[in-house]
Order: sequence, then C-alpha cells, then structure tokens
Amino acid sequence: MTSNGVLNLRIGEVVEVRSEREILATLDERGELEALPFMPEMLQFCGRRFTVDKRAGKLCDTIDVSGMHRMEHAVHLQGVRCDGQAHGGCQAACLVYWKEAWLKRVDANGGAAGPAHSAQATPGCCTLPLLLEATHKAGGATAAGEEAFSCQATELMRAAPARIPPWDISQYVLDVRSSNVGLLTMLRSVAVGAFNEYQDLSRRFLPRWLRIHDGKRFPFLDGTLQKTPAGTLDLQPGELVRIKRKEEIVRTLDTSNRNRGMKFDAEMLKYCGRQARVLGRVEKILDEKSGKMMRLKNPCIVLEGVICTGDYHRLCPRGTYPYWREIWLERV
Repeated sequence: MTSNGVLNLRIGEVVEVRSEREILATLDERGELEALPFMPEMLQFCGRRFTVDKRAGKLCDTIDVSGMHRMEHAVHLQGVRCDGQAHGGCQAACLVYWKEAWLKRVDANGGAAGPAHSAQATPGCCTLPLLLEATHKAGGATAAGEEAFSCQATELMRAAPARIPPWDISQYVLDVRSSNVGLLTMLRSVAVGAFNEYQDLSRRFLPRWLRIHDGKRFPFLDGTLQKTPAGTLDLQPGELVRIKRKEEIVRTLDTSNRNRGMKFDAEMLKYCGRQARVLGRVEKILDEKSGKMMRLKNPCIVLEGVICTGDYHRLCPRGTYPYWREIWLERV
C-alpha cells in the first residue's frame, strides 16, 4: 500500500473494510474522499471481508449523458450494493464505490495487511453526525419543498470529472489488464463503439439514402407505437419469469423505444428469452440529477443476476439493474 492509500487491487483479491473510525479519519467535513461520498449505508460492512469484483476505473454519465468518465483508486466489491436506508429507502440498489483507502488487503494467512489510518481527528475530519447530515444536499429541499438527497450516484460527476473520449486506447488496455473483461469482449466492444460513432456522424452529415439503418446505433431497436400498452402480472420476489423475445418486446415500444416512459435499453437484449427470478418491485428511486425521490406510477421489476454489463457502453462496470415492465415478462 502506498502512502496515499492506493492498493492497486486486482479482481479476485480478498479485502477487509476498515473500521468506522479509520474510515472517518480519511473523510473531509462533507463525508467525502476525493469528492466521492462515503455513505451511512456502507458502515454495516466495516470489519467484513469481500472479494474485489471490478476495478471501478471508469463510469458512464447517467446524469448529463456526457459519455465515459475516469474514477481514480476505486473498486466494486462482490455483491455489495446500497440498501438506500439513509436515502429515503431508494430501491435502485446501486453497486457501492469503495476507495482503496477504505480497504486493506487480506494476506495469504488470513490476516489483514496494511497500516491503520490515524484514529485521531484531523482538520476537516468527518464525524458520524456530519456523515448523516451529508445525505441531504445543501439547502435541504428542492424548490417544491421535497427532500433533496446526496449519495454516490448523485455526486459521480464531481468524483469523476475527467471525461474519457472513445479513442483513448488506454481505457481498453486497463479493462483487460485489470481483468475487468476478457480480450475478445473488449475487441467486440471497441468494434461496436466505432460503428456507433460512425452512425452518429452519418446522421449529421450524410443524406438519408446513404445511411446504414437510418444512422441508428447498434443493436437496432425499432419501436413504432405512439401509445404503448400496459401489462400487469403483480409479480412478487422469488417468482420465476421468462423474459420475452426481442420481437415481442419491440411490439410494446414507442418510437423512442419506451413503454409508458420506461426505456428498453440495448443492454437488456442479451437477456431476452432467458429465465430469471424476481428480485423485487421498484417503486421509488432517487433522481441522480436533482437528488429528489421519484415515485414510479407504474412499478417495475428487477431480476436476480440480471445487470447491465456495459457491452454497448464501453464496458462500464457500474453493474446497474435494468428495470423491466411486467409486459416484457411472463410467468414460467
């Protein structure tokens, strides 16, 4: 471990989350390290051991859709997701970002390696009350008087301000060297990304008759409806469902590939035709841009093991849960 807490962790390594006291000593008065919040939901994992699942070296901007951004010295741990209890019960279940300074290696003999951080308070050091206070944005409410929360997802653009252009080869090299993805997966992603960059340019500069599939990005989804249908199954956690085929789902989408406002994303295509168990019903999630709680008029479904793998988004490792309309599913 270097003096600034960098471990250079690799996929599959076992780490131990540092104690509450050690972690608080790394945070500023906003409860952040390098602008990344340490959330109260993460305290329950202190002292526990986990396997490194992904290097969190980059992330896709889901706030302003500005592309890929670089995150420094962070990882995702296997199965560690936010339960939203300190943020109004948000049900997004995001993968938690862990700065390496909050972790320590477990050596071959099972002992935790690495020096402890100073347990004494330092200038600007965070306390538990400050950590809890930081779950709300400065000002405490939106213009409409609603609570405005602050979490890792709402602050990602501050924690990862540097944009990574598509032609930056180093990002793909790091994907493979870190074992986040295999070489063939990376090459396929680069090829698809290059094609989609061409498609974007063709929409701007080429006449329609020269475009490939009218300049749409791959994989092609062609919803045609003006008003989309509803379907209700009242699915509950644990039930087994089959995800409908692509053709069936496309018939429920409008020209923006949405069903009653919910987008069917290209990342969801790989799961069409597969079976999965219902993990839960999602009724409220934080809006990442404003921090306010959005209550969904039409609850959607998340499925066990069904996550975004970033195949068409430069292999972003965020691992978010896609949201499924019940009309896209059927009971087994």
